[in-house]
Amino acid sequence: MKPPQPTPSPRVAVFTGTFDPLTLGHVDVIKRGRMLFDKLIVGIGINPNKQAMFTVEERVGLAREALASFENVTVEAFEGLAVHYVRSIGAGVILRGVRTLSDMEYEFAMSLTNTRLDPGVETVFLMADGEFSHVSSSLIRQIATFGGGESLGLFVPEICVRPILEKSAQS
Repeated sequence: MKPPQPTPSPRVAVFTGTFDPLTLGHVDVIKRGRMLFDKLIVGIGINPNKQAMFTVEERVGLAREALASFENVTVEAFEGLAVHYVRSIGAGVILRGVRTLSDMEYEFAMSLTNTRLDPGVETVFLMADGEFSHVSSSLIRQIATFGGGESLGLFVPEICVRPILEKSAQS
């Protein structure tokens, strides 16, 4: 028999993603999202279908350092479906950042799927700030790989610059 799930709280949200690496676009969504909820958990997912630059432990460590000044934000790793993780910790909301129209199509489909899996968990979308709407983790990797190290600070938290450069030098 399955253990009972906590009643979801609409005042607790989880911002899910792989955050490989964490970008200033992510930080912008977190900064704004933390003002909408009593508690915001950055849920760093393990996606076996993606070739990660950083281990999940490294991603959690970097995110915790970068977000340490946000009192109501915590960072945790999770495995499996995001909606199941959200429910298992008693959160009631999945927070998602949307950069482009193509992001919206993907996120809309995911939101509908999550609603079917658990109608008690809502999804809230925040539009990316225009300054960061073009920033993606793959763009960050390209900048680091092709010698744009001095420019990385425009796109990622300062704490992430050196680790990104070190990882890209290893590949």
